[in-house]
Amino acid sequence: MSETIEWLPDGTPYSPRFGDRYHSEFGGLDQARHTFFGGCGLPQAWAGAPKWRILETGFGFGLNFLATWAAWKADPLRPRLLHFVSVEAYPVSAEDMRRALPDDAQLRPLGQALAAQWWGLLPGVHRLSFEGGQVLLTLYIGDAQAMLRKQQLIADSVFLDGFSPGANPDLWSPEALKTVARHCRRGTRLATWCVAGEVRQGLARLGFEVRKVPGVPPKRHNLQACFNPQWEPRQRDDGLPPPVAAPARCLVLGAGLAGAAAAASLARRGWQVTVLDAGDAPANGASGLPAGLFCPHVSPDDSVLSRLSRSGVRTSLQTLQQLTGRQHLEAGVDWAHSGVLEHDLNQPAELPPEWQGQESAGRQWSLPAMSGQLAAARLPGDSRAVWHAQAGWVRPARLVRALLAAPGIRWQGQAQIARLRQTATSLWQALDAQGRELAQAEMVVLALGPATTGLLLASGLDAGQWEMQPIRGQVSVAGHTPATLAAMPPFPVNGHGNLVPDFPASDSGQGPGRQWVMGSTFERDVTALPPSPQEQRSAHASNADKLAALLPACRPALDAFFDAPQLPPTWSRVRCAAYDRIPVVGPAGRHAQDLPGLWVLSGLGSRGLTLSLLCGELLAARVHGEPLPLDARLAQALGTQRMWARLRHKPS
Repeated sequence: MSETIEWLPDGTPYSPRFGDRYHSEFGGLDQARHTFFGGCGLPQAWAGAPKWRILETGFGFGLNFLATWAAWKADPLRPRLLHFVSVEAYPVSAEDMRRALPDDAQLRPLGQALAAQWWGLLPGVHRLSFEGGQVLLTLYIGDAQAMLRKQQLIADSVFLDGFSPGANPDLWSPEALKTVARHCRRGTRLATWCVAGEVRQGLARLGFEVRKVPGVPPKRHNLQACFNPQWEPRQRDDGLPPPVAAPARCLVLGAGLAGAAAAASLARRGWQVTVLDAGDAPANGASGLPAGLFCPHVSPDDSVLSRLSRSGVRTSLQTLQQLTGRQHLEAGVDWAHSGVLEHDLNQPAELPPEWQGQESAGRQWSLPAMSGQLAAARLPGDSRAVWHAQAGWVRPARLVRALLAAPGIRWQGQAQIARLRQTATSLWQALDAQGRELAQAEMVVLALGPATTGLLLASGLDAGQWEMQPIRGQVSVAGHTPATLAAMPPFPVNGHGNLVPDFPASDSGQGPGRQWVMGSTFERDVTALPPSPQEQRSAHASNADKLAALLPACRPALDAFFDAPQLPPTWSRVRCAAYDRIPVVGPAGRHAQDLPGLWVLSGLGSRGLTLSLLCGELLAARVHGEPLPLDARLAQALGTQRMWARLRHKPS
C-alpha cells in the first residue's frame, strides 16, 4: 500500500505517520543540490570516474535522485555509469510523486520518467533503469537497518536523509549509522542536513571526520563527513574475485539470449566485446524460438523463483522499452507488454496472502483473473486463473540482434571453439580443434547453454563436472487462418505449456501473415536434433493436449492443424538447466583466485526470456563491484559456489 500523504496549504507534502514535512516550505530542490550533491563534493569528485555509487537513506519523493540525475546529464566529465541506491520503508504513490514534482524544466521530464517506472514496489530490491541503462536507481524497500544489513554494496557518496531524529529516531540511531558505515570505503564522503550532537558523535565513533558547514535555509548548518577511520576497513568477503580495475577486452561464447545479455551489459560499461558463435547467425539455438513469454512466477510463499522472476520481468520490460526507444525494436511487432493469463488445472497459481488487499503493490504484478479476461479466453467464470499485468511476449531472435547492435560489440559467426587456454600473461584464448587461436581477451563469459560444461571439460577445467541437464524442447507453430485467428484469445496464456496467439510471420514484421506458437515439450537428457518424425508427431500431440487444458474452447479450431495427415516439422532446440532449475551466474573457479577472468552465465532453462537480461546485469555488477540489481540473497542463490558445493557432496 502506498504511503498516505497530506498536502499543506503551501503545497508541501506532509507525512501523518511521522508528523513531519518531507521538505521545508522553501522546497527541497536547493537542499538536494547543495546540501547533498554539493556537500559530497560532486560533480568534481566523480570527474572521469568509470562509475559512481551513491547511497541514500530516505528516498521520499526522489528529489535528491532527480537533482543528481540532472547534474549527471549536464556534466561532460560524468562517469559512464551512475548508481543511485536508496532505502525507503514507505514508498509514496506514483500520483503523489507526480504532484510533488518541482516546477523545473530540467527535472520535470526526469520525474515523469521516474513515476512511469514507479510500480509494484513490494518489500525487497528493485532496479529502475534510465538513460539506456547508464543511470541505475536501486531501491531497497523496507526498514533501513534491516535492508542495509542484508545487501552488498560499496558507496562513493552517502546522502543521509529522512525525517528528523525526533520524528524517526530509528533512522539516526547508532545501529543505523553503523550499517551505513559498513558500506563505505576510505574516502567516501557523507552529507546531511542533520547536525544533532548524537549524529555527529555517532559518525565520529564510526571513523568519519565530521564538520559543520553553513546550511541551506531554513537550516543554519549542514553536516559533511569523510570516512577515514584509524583502523583498516573490513574487506568484502563474498567469495568473488576482486573487481576489475578497468574494462578491457572480453570474449562472450554463445550468441543466444544469455550471451547477448552479457555482451550488452559489459559493453555498456566500456568493454570491447567479441561474441563468438558456431552458427551462421545470432540466436541460432534455443533463443531462435519464434516467440515466447516473459512472465512472473507466483507462489503462496513467494519463493526464490517468484522473487527472481519479478526482478527479471522488470529488467526485461525496461530493456525492451529502451531498445524500442532507440528504434532497434518495434512494439507490437517484435514484442508486446500484453499481460499474460495463467491457467493451469493441475496446479492453480496461488498468490501470497498479503497480496489480497486492494492497495497491495503485489496486485500491480499479479491478481486473480477478472471475468472479462476469462470471457476473452472463453473459459468458465469459475476458472482458477491469474492475470499477470507485467508480462508479455517477445520474438527472442529480434531481441538478440538488437542487443548485439550496441556499440562495442562485434559478432563472429562460424566459430567452432574446441577448448580454452589461459596464457602466462593471464589472457584467455579460444582455440579450434586444430589448436589455432580464434580470439583472445582478458575475460571470457561462457554462455553456450548445454555446450558450456562440455567446453569446460574439453579445456581440462573441473567446472565441466557441474550438474547441468540438457532439455530438448519442441513447439508447434503455424500460420493463422481466419478461423484460428478468431478462436484465439487477445493475449498469451501460460500454464502447463504456453500459447503466443498472434505475432508476425515475417522476420521484418511486414506483410499480412500472422502465426501462433504452442509448446513446449520438456525432454530431459535428450539432445538429438532434429527429432525423428515419430518424435515430432508425439510432440505435436503433447502440445495439442496442453492447449486443450489451457484453452478448451480454442483447441477445436486447430483440428485442421493437429489432426492433419502430414504435420509440419516442430521447431526444436536444446536448452539446459541446473539441478535446482535456477540460472548459474558467476566465476567459473572453485575459489576466488582460481581461473581469473573466466565467468559463466548458463542454466536458464525455459525462463531465458524472463531472466537472461537480469543475469547479464548481475554478471556485470559482480565483475565491477557494483550494487547488485537484485536482493543479495537471490544473487547468492544464482552463484556458482552452489554448483561446487553440489559437486563436492555428490556421491562418487
